[in-house]
Amino acid sequence: MPETTVSTVRIIVSGFVQGVGFRYYVYREASSLGLNGYVKNLPTGQVEVVALGDKGLIDELVKTLRVGPGYASIAGVQLEEIEIEEEFKDFSIR
Repeated sequence: MPETTVSTVRIIVSGFVQGVGFRYYVYREASSLGLNGYVKNLPTGQVEVVALGDKGLIDELVKTLRVGPGYASIAGVQLEEIEIEEEFKDFSIR
């Protein structure tokens, strides 16, 4: 059985991503993949996603973030691995 690599990443999505149901889209995708963490709007007009889980599943999430829901227009997806003190029991919208 292959080993799972658990990681925590911070993803910043830029473009036309607020007011188009983007956070709900991320919530559905991340929850269906079994990831923990959160998604929230930033004052800059970007959306921040913090995701904790299997690296392969996070890669799947990133692929869907690059597409986004119908009304969104994704200009960029920045990804960085982070250390986080907070514990997540599920995935939430903030």
